[in-house]
Formats: sequence, structure tokens, C-alpha cells
Amino acid sequence: MAETQFQTLSAGDRRDALAVAERSSGRRAHLLEKDVWVVATLDVLFGATWGQHLTFKGGTSLSKVWGAIRRFSEDIDIVYDIRALDPELVSGAGEDALPPTRSQAKRWSHKIRNGLAQWVEGEAGPVVTEEFARAGFAARVHADAEKLLISYKPLFEESGFVRPQVTVEFGARSTGEPRAVHPVTCDAAVHLPKIKFPRTSVTVMLAERTFWEKAIAIHVYCRRDQRRGERMARHWHDVVRLEEAGIAERALCDHELALSVARHNSVFFSKKDPSGERINYEKAVSGDLQLVPSGAAHAVLAADYARMLADGMLLGEGESFEALMERCGVIEERANSLHPKSR
Repeated sequence: MAETQFQTLSAGDRRDALAVAERSSGRRAHLLEKDVWVVATLDVLFGATWGQHLTFKGGTSLSKVWGAIRRFSEDIDIVYDIRALDPELVSGAGEDALPPTRSQAKRWSHKIRNGLAQWVEGEAGPVVTEEFARAGFAARVHADAEKLLISYKPLFEESGFVRPQVTVEFGARSTGEPRAVHPVTCDAAVHLPKIKFPRTSVTVMLAERTFWEKAIAIHVYCRRDQRRGERMARHWHDVVRLEEAGIAERALCDHELALSVARHNSVFFSKKDPSGERINYEKAVSGDLQLVPSGAAHAVLAADYARMLADGMLLGEGESFEALMERCGVIEERANSLHPKSR
């Protein structure tokens, strides 16, 4: 008997199917529903003619591809290879495709943002709209600068934290490397074998680079003593899970990769601390990494983590915030012990 495609079922049947998957998996039905939309979106993106230039990255890649994190990651981060978006701009810029100066980086960023926004609105948006309609998904697709917003009518009552919308955030300031090709399936599929769910194959950034991107983002949060932390706690959860999976240790031992990420962030995403001093990313990955915030920034992060727990974003029981910070402190100590002479 041929499998029935999930999106062709009535709303009631889709709701009942996901309720069955919820009982089998222990994962909340509204999260399983959004996961279907995430995978369907990836399928459209990587199946397009320009899909060969894309790289899947970020927390959702750690969950959907590497199986390294135990949380629901709801949106999609995509790198459009800068060499494909604007080959003339990066001509002669070396293997990492980085601008030679910070002033050049500003010019690059401006040109890249404009070019990427035009591509999202003029090419990616129409293709995604057409392919969703062809596949039978009732989606509203809207381009917002470098983002593509894919909204759907939810089968379940909205939770407030997880919106019925998949946000695809594109970036084109890097090559996306190192990367590999992997399959992606829906979380509900294994629990409903008679229903055909979206599935695809993606080019994905290696998890070791994602670790360093998250570690540097955490370092910046700590050094800036930030008082806002909405949806930030996921980074701390992720680095701990990456440590458990053995990925963090491999990343920590790859100092060249760490320096590559640090240099990229220094050029394109430079930030200053409260005193006005520029945060030194290369120093951070060379013995001066901070992963545990203090003061008001610590309290703000704790509140954000509590909201994650309340909405079931962590698949299974999440550790306490205090335990999470303790684990991050251990990773911080390990990272800094590998390059003590650089401190």
C-alpha cells in the first residue's frame, strides 16, 4: 500500500497523527508539527538549483543532522557561499574569503546584505512559494531583508514561545566550510511509519565549527555584560551537549579552526565591552574564553532558560540552570588550559 503524504491529510487527521507521535515520542505535538515544516523547508531549499551553494548551520543542524543536542531548535540558519553570491568581490581574498581590512569589511557587508536581500526576495522567495504549493503545503512566504519567513496555520494552540512560523536566516559572509552531506528526516516519521513525511539531504557545517561559533557568541554575551538574553540560553545548553557528544573536545583541540572562526568574527562581527574596548576574539580562543556570565547578565540568562524549560523546548528533563553553568565552567577551564601561554 502506498504511503499517505502527511500534508495531504485533513487537518483533523494530521492533528490525530501528531497526537499519536506525541504519546510515542514524549515530544509535544506542536513541536513535532513545526519540525515537519522545518524539514519541508530544508527540502525545498536544498532541492533548488542554487541549493548547491547553501550550507545548513546553527542549532537546528546540531539537532537534525548531528543528533548532538536535546532541545527543539525551531528555525534555520543558512550560509550562501560568498564565492557564489559575489565571486568578483572575493576574487584574490584567499581561502577564507575574508576582506583585508575592517573598513573593507564594512563595504563587503553592505554589498553582501543588499545582494542577499535582493536574492531572497527575487529568487528564493518565489521558488519556495511555488515548491510548497506544488508539494501541497499551505504556506505564506514573506521575504524580510536577509530572512525568509514561512508561516503556517497551526494544528494546535500556540504556546507563545514557539511561533507557527519557520524563519530562514541567510548569511553570506563566509564559505560555509568545513561541511559535509547528510540526510534529514522528521522527528514524527519513525512513530508513524504508514505516513510519508518530508525528508531530504543537506550540506551541513561541521559541528566543530558550530561549537566555536556558539562559544564566541557566549563569550561576547559575558564580556558585554548584556542585560537582554531572549532566546540566548540555548547556546549554553548546546555547548554542554556538544561536550557530552565528544564534539567540543575535538573542537577545543583544533586551534586552527578556532582561530579561523575568531578571525571571521573579528572582521565581520566586532563588538565592544562596556568600557568601549574591542573584544579580542583571537585572545578568547587562545586561553581567555569566558562561558559563565555574572551579575545581571547571569540573572537574565537564568530567566530565559526557565522559559525554555516551561515550553518543553528541551526534549527530556533539562538540568537546572546552576548545573548548566557549572558544566560550562568546566568547558571554559578546559578550553583555557589548552593554550595557557596565550593568556
